[in-house]
This record gives sequence, C-alpha cells and structure tokens, in this order.
Amino acid sequence: MQTTTATGNTPDTIKSLLQGEMSAVETYEKALTKVDGAPEGAHLRQIWADHNHAVTVLRDLLIRYNGDMPSSSGAWGTFANAVQATANLLGDAAALKILKEGEEHGIKDYEAALNNSSVTEDVKAVSRDLRMRCESHLPVLDALIDRQ
Repeated sequence: MQTTTATGNTPDTIKSLLQGEMSAVETYEKALTKVDGAPEGAHLRQIWADHNHAVTVLRDLLIRYNGDMPSSSGAWGTFANAVQATANLLGDAAALKILKEGEEHGIKDYEAALNNSSVTEDVKAVSRDLRMRCESHLPVLDALIDRQ
C-alpha cells in the first residue's frame, strides 16, 4: 500500500490523500456489490458517499494548487481488489475488517498531513474534516462486524 508523502509539499500530499480516497471509493463500490439489498448496504453506501465527497474536495484542492492529477488510485487500487478477493474467500466479516483497516490507514494519512509543516493551513483544515469523517466510520464498521 502507498503511504502519504508526509514530508512532501502541499500538492504532493493532496495527491497522495486523493489517491487514498479514490481507492476507498473503489473499495466500497466493490463491497456494495456484495451486500446489495442487505441491511448493511445502507451504512456502506453512506461511507462510500463520504469518500466520494472527499475525492471531489481533494480534486478541487489539487486543481487550486496546480498539482498533477492522478489518473487512478495507483498502488492503492490493489486494496480494492484485496477486499473483493477476501470477501469471496472468507466472507463478509473479513471484508468489513479490511474496510476498517483501510479507514484506520486513511486516518493515519490525514494525521501525517496535519503534522507536515510543509502543508498549508487550508489543506490542514480540509484534512481535519476528512479525518473526522473517517473516524466516524469506525463505529459503524465495528457494529457491522459485530453483527456477523
């Protein structure tokens, strides 16, 4: 998995965060195909919507900073494929645990951006908001895991 450019400049950090969010969107899309119509589907759809919103926000920021727009989630895309493969082999509980690990990884990436002295304050403000959204996903995923 790719890690945030914690020592990189603002555009590089935004790009890395964006790739992480793009991967989250891909991952939740794959998970949603597995739970279509199931009660947990509504919860996962809301989390997907949060990550989709984050992609839009980070893309807009990257444009403002004239950064290089990623064409894909890059190395992060493997994570989306791992979730699907794990769900197929081990079931929904394992896939939900992987989604939770992805959220925790995203939180760490936002923390790295917040602790990076090269990142501008406006990007840190966005990172704080998006980190809080990721943090709010953890109890939802925990509850879904407990139901399995």
